[in-house]
Amino acid sequence: MKETKQIVMVGTDPQTMGGVAAVVNVYREAGLFQQYPVRYLSTHRDGGGWTKLRAAAGALLSFAGLLLRGRVSLLHCHTASRNSFWRKTPFFLLAFLFRVPAILHLHGGEFHLFYEKESGPLKRRLIRFIYDHAAHIIVLSERWRQWVSGMSRNPNISVIYNPVLLPQPAPDWSQRVPGQTLFFGRLGKGKGVYDLLAAARELKDGHPGLQLALGGDGEVEQARAAAAELGIGEQTAFLGWVRGEQKLSALRQATIYTLPSYNEGMPMSILEAMAWGLPVLATPVGGIPDAISDGVEGFLVAPGDVGALAQRWAQLLDDPQLAQRMGEAARRKVAAVFATDAVLPRLGQLYQSLGARDA
Repeated sequence: MKETKQIVMVGTDPQTMGGVAAVVNVYREAGLFQQYPVRYLSTHRDGGGWTKLRAAAGALLSFAGLLLRGRVSLLHCHTASRNSFWRKTPFFLLAFLFRVPAILHLHGGEFHLFYEKESGPLKRRLIRFIYDHAAHIIVLSERWRQWVSGMSRNPNISVIYNPVLLPQPAPDWSQRVPGQTLFFGRLGKGKGVYDLLAAARELKDGHPGLQLALGGDGEVEQARAAAAELGIGEQTAFLGWVRGEQKLSALRQATIYTLPSYNEGMPMSILEAMAWGLPVLATPVGGIPDAISDGVEGFLVAPGDVGALAQRWAQLLDDPQLAQRMGEAARRKVAAVFATDAVLPRLGQLYQSLGARDA
């Protein structure tokens, strides 16, 4: 019997930290890997240099073997910027060589900086070559579609949002902890963590119930030192990278979610917080305005504007009914636009248009 050709999906290990792993795990939980013959190859995992090199090399060898045996119908490649993009480059080149259609799925919120400021002429030419020859490009927002359209001559670009699972039933607002504000992400300047700490300092005296929970890796010790220096060490909890029940517990207890980033794609953490009925305090960068309308599902403030961040944060803290209404609006937005049953059919249609078949 003839073997079914596979969709080879390439990205970071689902057990690692980060947005791509979160997206892939939602794909799996929502049944995409059962509906289509998806073979997932991990090109990156947490660990030392040898562990990372072995993951990348092993995935590339597996992909080459599948191509040589004629087992690949489609390549679906999740990529961000910098090392993530260069790790995926050989996969694209092999797919082009074997005339296998390749989907380039762009996640990196700083790809424009990587392309425009960090890559020389030869690297930019290679980046454009890969974008131009991909069978299809998936981006996470209309802003990113416009940017890619200006960089590449490829006309086949679609905005397909990251999907999120919608918890049932809706979380009970009365069980939340007043003043509990939650952040998930890599701690550092790029995610606005130091702006967040500075805003918390402005709110401390007038809001004694304020508690800021920071979940993530990155500059943990630097952020902890900054919180202590600002005199908000007792109001700030560092959770580390949270997953599983610890993550769900944090989402159940919080009353506000915040992510004041400087650059983003479409943050899975914001979509997850919205699905859990939380109002979001964020910045209008990347795909965030596609998810949050200022004053409806939360508030948007300019990156780096600590005063505006503190003002909007105080507004949500002072008016729990407003926070609850915005959280309910956020959950409705996810159900209509970002839930798996709204997003995954579009991905399935794309697969089929490129020749892939159901499992």
